[in-house]
Amino acid sequence: RGCIGSLRAVPMSRAGEYAVMAAVKDQRFSPIRLDELPGLTCSVSILHDYETAPSATDWVIGEHGIIINFRSDRGDRYNATYLPEVALEHEMTHQSALQSLVKKAGYRGAMDAKLLSQMEVTRYKSTKAKLTYTEYFQKYRTAA
Repeated sequence: RGCIGSLRAVPMSRAGEYAVMAAVKDQRFSPIRLDELPGLTCSVSILHDYETAPSATDWVIGEHGIIINFRSDRGDRYNATYLPEVALEHEMTHQSALQSLVKKAGYRGAMDAKLLSQMEVTRYKSTKAKLTYTEYFQKYRTAA
């Protein structure tokens, strides 16, 4: 339920640090409790194939993640991203995904045609690996 990452390259040696941040420091969710561990799955998404989208809606739901960047009329910068699976899992359309990202970015104005026309959208793909707590425990804890 937590999601913390970086759009820049991060050494895999820091994956544990990011897992802890997602578990206890993602302010959108309460910290994970010890009794929840057996039901958890940890996922790592490696982002690749970044490209500028010709328009705000030129990406494929379930295939591409997107990063939006835009400025308000006052010049304030905003950005946000969704991984490729987010729009698909939440049954979003292009329009509802963009609207949600604008809100996620912290912008409180309207997402109108002007904002969409000024929005820079980068699409990307990801490769995802995941491990359940049980799989982790069986693979790594029994060897100790």
